[in-house]
Amino acid sequence: MNQPSLVDDLKSGLDAPICLTWELTYACNLQCVHCLSSSGRRDPDELTSAEAFGVLDELASMQVFYVNIGGGEPMIRKDFFDIVDHAVERGIGVKFSTNGAYLTPERAQRLAATPYLDVQISLDGLDAATNDPVRGKGSYEIARRAMDNLADAGFGPFKISIVVTRHNVGQLDGFKALADRYGATLRVTRLRPSGRGADSWHELHPTSVQQREIYRWLLEHGADVLTGDSFFHLNALGEQPLPGLNMCGAGRVVCLIDPIGDVYACPFVIHDEFKAGSVRDAGGFSGVWRNSHTFRELRRPQSAGACASCGQFDACQGGCMAAKYFTGLPLDGPDPECVNGHGEPALKVAGPHPIMAVDHSRAVPILLSRR
Repeated sequence: MNQPSLVDDLKSGLDAPICLTWELTYACNLQCVHCLSSSGRRDPDELTSAEAFGVLDELASMQVFYVNIGGGEPMIRKDFFDIVDHAVERGIGVKFSTNGAYLTPERAQRLAATPYLDVQISLDGLDAATNDPVRGKGSYEIARRAMDNLADAGFGPFKISIVVTRHNVGQLDGFKALADRYGATLRVTRLRPSGRGADSWHELHPTSVQQREIYRWLLEHGADVLTGDSFFHLNALGEQPLPGLNMCGAGRVVCLIDPIGDVYACPFVIHDEFKAGSVRDAGGFSGVWRNSHTFRELRRPQSAGACASCGQFDACQGGCMAAKYFTGLPLDGPDPECVNGHGEPALKVAGPHPIMAVDHSRAVPILLSRR
């Protein structure tokens, strides 16, 4: 009898999430055109310090061993370090993403002195000309200054995180060299059409030729580069599987807590369709994780749907749920960036993309034309 694989076990869900993202605030000093949570303005109903501590206490009881903290810009919260310290005191490691604007030399020293802490600086171009049209004027210099502050503080191997777009694919070698110079780790993630990314995705997402370029680059460098579950759709190219989680972990091993405590299947599907509950509900986070109808449905065996006739379904698992949903494609349809070309005709007949559950943008951003 065939034994269940690790992937099969993960698909049925675990007692606690392996990868929990917690957006502490929607407040942000930047207005990135691909922001997955449409951040900008603080939500007045965001979790209080006491509520945040309570969530951490519950996560500790569930034996969650780390949380990914983001936003918005998490360091904007006045209680940011209090939340980090409470997590570490409860044995929960913290990995947080920042644009670097508030990462002063003094704060870099404090971060360097905090155990079980990992810092990730976001950067989407090797120069301001590539980065700033996406992340905002001056954001390149802000990120580089934050990296310098961490290096000067002796923080150790922090992370540099990039979202791959058609404008920076050719800079992958340069990003890796930059990370190596800092003694940092490079994290490469896929552009999803979530949040404001729904409006910029058609201009920013890599071309089909570039998708193959990314695949080859990751095959060569993947052992030294983090990707999470970003690129499992590229496995349909068939040469060999990429490193990382080669499946959609939404609601199975992955989930998101947003700034007001709502729980979603993953960071890229902030929409009522994928809302599982709230940490403010009577059962708390554990009740949502274990009993949510939304999560139970996601953990059931999934049909290959329109991809059933494709010989590569087992390799790519049909692609990213969020990428399909927010481009107007059915969840059992092909990934919009299907490397076998099935996504393009599906996009031509797709309806309008759904609107995110929340939008905290300060104003409608304008993507500067680069070509």
